[in-house]
Amino acid sequence: MTQGDVQDGTRERIEVARTIPAEPSAIFAVLTDPRGHVAIDSSGMLMGASGERVTASGDTFVVHMDREALGDVPLGQYDVTVTIGTFEPDREISWTIVGVVRPPIGHVYGYRLQPTEGGTRVVSYYDWSGIDPVWRARDIFPVISESALKATLGILHRTVAPR
Repeated sequence: MTQGDVQDGTRERIEVARTIPAEPSAIFAVLTDPRGHVAIDSSGMLMGASGERVTASGDTFVVHMDREALGDVPLGQYDVTVTIGTFEPDREISWTIVGVVRPPIGHVYGYRLQPTEGGTRVVSYYDWSGIDPVWRARDIFPVISESALKATLGILHRTVAPR
């Protein structure tokens, strides 16, 4: 596990890793499917998704959210648009979201995949180093915890390599 980057004593990126006994292509297939994101979410916020499998940087899909699952901000149910940033088949995928809040936040989520003996080393990351100053001033990050990223990797493991 990597703790992430530190700027001015403040972490602005979380990375967690897990080796999953599956081929990178099987894992990437889940990560490029909008419904795959819902299936592996450990936060409880992702309620459904609309759109096609992503195939390139710039592709988008919609996720139906319920922030009440976190119990922190009374946003209720709303939709966000996921926009793919990095797209390297079977190696890395990242995205940012645009939702109901303005200005857009600017945080990035992603996964890096590396074949290894026994499967694929999967690194999940969450980076808020480039967020809009409006959101930085509110001091609400990270929204998703390191333990939630670890739990999502556990669900991904169960999804692609059930026992």
